[in-house]
Amino acid sequence: MQCNDEIKNRMKRVHGQMNGILNMMEAKESCQDLIIQLKAIRENIDKTMSLLTTLNLQQVMNTSTDQKALQEALDLIVKSR
Repeated sequence: MQCNDEIKNRMKRVHGQMNGILNMMEAKESCQDLIIQLKAIRENIDKTMSLLTTLNLQQVMNTSTDQKALQEALDLIVKSR
């Protein structure tokens, strides 16, 4: 699968957010602040999964006439929910 820069940048952002949370834990930040940051990561991952499965479906539709490949791409969308 060919990933575009938007998807790669989103994953880099998640990676940075996760490192930031570890730093917050070391600094003994409040639970509320940690939860806010964790929710932001979850939302970013959910959006990235949505973009990734959409891109996968588009690539399958553009490169394959195989019904099985198309069904697998659609199943992946359902599984990612």
